[in-house]
Amino acid sequence: MKNPGVAAVLSFFIPGLGQIYNGELKKGFLLLAAAAVSVLLTAVAIGFLTDIIIWVYAIYDAYKTADNYNKRLAGQKPEENRQISG
Repeated sequence: MKNPGVAAVLSFFIPGLGQIYNGELKKGFLLLAAAAVSVLLTAVAIGFLTDIIIWVYAIYDAYKTADNYNKRLAGQKPEENRQISG
């Protein structure tokens, strides 16, 4: 079982860490890299907006992924969740 709250809190502190906790390594490292680039873009002002977008998405996605994981384990149909392909 994955705890959705733990996944969300991990991504709250470090975007992508909740995805790594959920076993989605590729997505987690992609979000970590995107957050790092976004922090660098803060120097040219656009990073403020991208920081918030990446941070909120990482928290939401980590929570929903853990919740869907638990639903699959319980034999319930998980909600659809868009995946980053690649």
